[in-house]
Amino acid sequence: MTVLIDVLKDQQRSVNGQRAVELSAQYEGWTAQDILRDAIRNQFFGQISLSSSFGADSAVLLHMIAQIDPNLPVIFLDTERHFFQTLQYRDELAKRLGLTNLINLRADADEAVNEDAKGTLWRTNPDACCDLRKVRPLAREMERYGAWISGRKRHQSATRAGLPVVEWDGRHFKVNPLAAWTADDIAAYFQNHDLPPHPLVEQGFLSIGCFTCTKPVAAGEDARSGRWAGAEKVECGIHTPIYAGDGI
Repeated sequence: MTVLIDVLKDQQRSVNGQRAVELSAQYEGWTAQDILRDAIRNQFFGQISLSSSFGADSAVLLHMIAQIDPNLPVIFLDTERHFFQTLQYRDELAKRLGLTNLINLRADADEAVNEDAKGTLWRTNPDACCDLRKVRPLAREMERYGAWISGRKRHQSATRAGLPVVEWDGRHFKVNPLAAWTADDIAAYFQNHDLPPHPLVEQGFLSIGCFTCTKPVAAGEDARSGRWAGAEKVECGIHTPIYAGDGI
C-alpha cells in the first residue's frame, strides 16, 4: 500500500511539473495583468494567494491585484525585524489600494522562545532565523492554497536569471507575472499609476528585508546585493523547491 501511495505521489508531481512547464510557456509574452487574471480567475480559482514583502517593487503587483480581486489573500511575513518604514508602507498601501484581505504572519511564539530566546539568531545562524520567521509560518499558511503569486524578477540577481513564469515546487504552483520585467518597467508602472515609493528606496535600498540583514545597494550592483551582504546567503528559503526537477 505504501509503495502504491509513493507511486501515485510521484505521478502527481510529474503531472503538476508538466502543467507548470506548459503554463509557463503559454504565459511568456503575456502582460502581467493578463497572467494574473488567468491565474486568479481560471487556473487556480479560489486556491491562490499573493506573498508580498511590501518592499521596493511591491506596489506594482499589489496595484494589479487590487484591480482584479481586492479580496485576494495577501500574505505578509512579519518577522518582527522589519524596518518601521516597511510596516507603515504596508498599512498605507493596503488602505490606498483597497486591499481587504491582508494576512500578517509571525513565527510560532513557542518556537521563537525555544529557538531564539536572545533574539540574536539572525547573527549566529541567518538560515535558521529565516526558517523560523519566514519559511515555517508561510508553509503552515500555504496548506490552505494550491498556488501563490510572487514578485520575483529575472533581472534582480544572477540566481533568478532563469526564473520561469510558473513553477511547481513540490507542493504548490508559483506564478511569477513580473519575471520578465526590468527595473525600467517597474519605474514606468510606478509613474503611470502614481504609486508611492517605499521610503527607503531613495536611501539606496533596492531590495528590502529585515533591518538586521539589509543594506543599501551600491551603484551597478544587483538589486538584491544588499540582502545578507558579505555572506553566501542569497535567499531566505521560502522559494527553495521541495523536489528537484519536475519542471522547476
